Amino acid sequence: MNIDMINAAAERLRGHARRTPLLSSPFLDELAGRRVLVKAECLQHTGSFKFRGGWSALSALPAEQRREGVIAFSSGNHAQGVAFAAREHGVPAVILMPADAPRLKIANTRALGAEVVHFDRATEDRDAIGARLAQERGLTLIKPFDEPQVIAGQGTTGLEIATQAADQGVREADVLVPCGGGGLTSGIALALEATAPGLRARPVEPEGFDDTARSLLSGRIERNPRTTGSICDAIITPSPGQITFPILSRLCGPGLVVTEDEARRAMAAAFTRLKIVLEPGGAVALAAALYHGDRIGGDAVIAVASGGNVDAELFCDALTRFGDGS
Repeated sequence: MNIDMINAAAERLRGHARRTPLLSSPFLDELAGRRVLVKAECLQHTGSFKFRGGWSALSALPAEQRREGVIAFSSGNHAQGVAFAAREHGVPAVILMPADAPRLKIANTRALGAEVVHFDRATEDRDAIGARLAQERGLTLIKPFDEPQVIAGQGTTGLEIATQAADQGVREADVLVPCGGGGLTSGIALALEATAPGLRARPVEPEGFDDTARSLLSGRIERNPRTTGSICDAIITPSPGQITFPILSRLCGPGLVVTEDEARRAMAAAFTRLKIVLEPGGAVALAAALYHGDRIGGDAVIAVASGGNVDAELFCDALTRFGDGS
């Protein structure tokens, strides 16, 4: 993995991915006690940054291999990103999704033309199922984070952050990133290393699923004891990836951990102050920026709002509980 791959992915994404805005609000600045800039990847195609990696991986495949179709496993955002990229390329897609994935994400993936195959994330091995289906059907497996071309696509978010932050006069800051397996975090970290060395990526995870934070502390890959039971479904993975973890270890600052209620509060704050919709997993970086300022240095912080695919009931619950945006 290197900056050349990210730059190449940016060229393939040109004219296809949205350049999402870097938003701000004086109300969030006051709440955080410093300047807060929010990279609104919830406004990307399919409602999350995952479109970048899906398009990058698909567009990098040889044409003959791509025509045979692709398979991916995901709780929803990678599913939609790959499904949309496959539809735009005119190729079939099979998506392996947990049976308890949010209904909106399942419905959207099907609406984008993908075949959805369910599995039980508590008792079944998605990697084994995905490998078997790929072999049986002649499909190319596009992993959600531990895949170089996916990481390269996600890294284009970091290229945009570097340019947009400089345009707003921010050249030194922590860049907080919602982190599951580390594809987005490692891609952003690589992009920042090459284009904005004063910006440092830091992973953010939900309480009880802080495998990356623990791995960075121990220096080896740690696993979560469970893979279900959090509203932050988009960033629940067993452990950091074999490709992503060395990048995270070399380039990232210490991990941050937030509670589910802090994620809900950040969802309400983002809607009230920025008029954007975030899912819980997509809100954890903003939650860390707003409610864990004692662990963040500097006069400014950048938070990646990674996704907005949330079921209406959960979103309304967050607004009901914390609708004042504080």
